[in-house]
Amino acid sequence: MRQLVILSGKGGTGKTTVTAALAHLASQEFPIVLADADVDAANLELVLSPTKLEEHDFYGGQVAIIDPEKCIACGICAEVCRFEAVMTPSPSPQPPPSPPRAGEREGVTPQAARVGEGVYHVDPIACEGCASCFYQCPVEAIRMEEQLAGRWFRSDTRFGPLFHAHLFAAQENSGKLVTLVKQQARLLALDIGAGLLLVDGPPGIGCPVISASAGADLALLVTEPTVSGVHDLERALSTVNHFGVPALVCINKYDVNPDRSREIAAFCAERGIEVAGKIPFDTVVTEAMVQGLPVTAFSNGAVSRELRRVWARLRATDREIE
Repeated sequence: MRQLVILSGKGGTGKTTVTAALAHLASQEFPIVLADADVDAANLELVLSPTKLEEHDFYGGQVAIIDPEKCIACGICAEVCRFEAVMTPSPSPQPPPSPPRAGEREGVTPQAARVGEGVYHVDPIACEGCASCFYQCPVEAIRMEEQLAGRWFRSDTRFGPLFHAHLFAAQENSGKLVTLVKQQARLLALDIGAGLLLVDGPPGIGCPVISASAGADLALLVTEPTVSGVHDLERALSTVNHFGVPALVCINKYDVNPDRSREIAAFCAERGIEVAGKIPFDTVVTEAMVQGLPVTAFSNGAVSRELRRVWARLRATDREIE
């Protein structure tokens, strides 16, 4: 079983369009398993129209919770928080606190905290889960709780099983969720004897990209003929090269700016990177997406013919690597 990851240095280059087309072409040769590793903005399902079979919660880190019944409003938690996640209560005129009960120190009773200055609380979005406040609280009024950060899914498509996920807004640990999605996809691929694990990776060069690239046999980098496209392609190539993943390049909408396309080709030639394909601009891609189909299943025009050549080159390169 081989792993092919589709990456791009920036968003909007057509990476998912290429992935969907490759899924269509690959599934005609052998069983495949798909993984959408762009958990921050997963959209492969928009083209493949999957049927969800399983749904699971993903807990990505911890968040501090302050117990109002125990808080004495000493303010230590706010002092040690580097992320300004502890919200300071607003003082308001209040009646004098009741005398301390047995076992309570004068001036720091829970009642004084609640009736006097109020209690502190944590902004869950700002909290990074470092637990500094938890360890510094003198009355153990703070606990750390696992945070529901997203959900991951196993679905069925006409080309094979698909594993994908949704990371909730403002949540971290997208790299951890990518790893989980890929692990589940790989295990199923091994169980069913799939010939290919096809991964639609996230854009950029951050932790999610590294997680998506881990264990890949080959990477296809989709770029576009723009200034940012050339710049971000260089960063993406540096990332996969650092982790020893062989890479090919595909220039999408190459005819929109032929000069930039030639610049990309020259850049790749200087570094010994093969340009596996140059896909022309065509509104048929949009038409296929509206119909929920890969462009290769929707039309047999110039775009589909070039994508078939890209797939043939990927197959040949994979055999050379093997």
